[in-house]
Amino acid sequence: MIRISDLEFTYREGTFRLRIPHLEIPEGSTSAFVGPSGSGKTTLLNLIAGIVLPKKGIVEMDGVEVSAMGDAQRRDYRITHIGLVFQEFELLEYLTVLDNILLPYRINTSLVLDREVQARATALAEQVGIADKLTRYPKKLSQGERQRVAVCRAVLPQPIMLLADEPTGNLDPVNKWRVLDILFDYAERSGTTLVAVTHDHEVLERFQRVLDFKDFQEYEDGEVPDPGAGRDIGDEAGAGGEVAGSGESGSMAP
Repeated sequence: MIRISDLEFTYREGTFRLRIPHLEIPEGSTSAFVGPSGSGKTTLLNLIAGIVLPKKGIVEMDGVEVSAMGDAQRRDYRITHIGLVFQEFELLEYLTVLDNILLPYRINTSLVLDREVQARATALAEQVGIADKLTRYPKKLSQGERQRVAVCRAVLPQPIMLLADEPTGNLDPVNKWRVLDILFDYAERSGTTLVAVTHDHEVLERFQRVLDFKDFQEYEDGEVPDPGAGRDIGDEAGAGGEVAGSGESGSMAP
């Protein structure tokens, strides 16, 4: 369960402002954030993950108030509880594909790297079609291959939550559905909560809930919002939440 109450966030520079009076995302659900670029979708993922902190308000995940933790606590919590798929991949160029997938186990002593974990990493690479590239370095990979490495890394620690920022944005149609299958299959098998930012309306039918980010109007059970009919995605914010200004910055960082 993700619970957000009375949240306000602003960047030090610019006019961007994010306000969410109340938002709950049920445990084990799959939710997609849609809306125009710069409306704060990535920022909200960063707030949920504890990468950035709100100016005011509360961000809770699985009963833990992430927004009240110190820096080290939030970092450890992310590594052990949250699988992150970054828009910019965040791969380390000096590590091989396999070592990038295993990275969470290299940087946190609470995760034990054993043969079972290594076998699971290889199996994930096989599922997404990069098993033959485990000894390569990221600079030798295509954008789509890098994205698949990032997905494997996110799923490997068996997190209770997956946060994905445009997880299919760099993928061709075949690999797009292959990656989505991994994310959804893992979420279903483990009861993991999946939250994704996407501009790809073709994938929205896979999600149980779709939240129009400007006003958090919800669409459930595959009812995909049609930007060309009725209320446009870019309409003014409603009672559920408000996004003002522009200039959403960057991608999620570990």
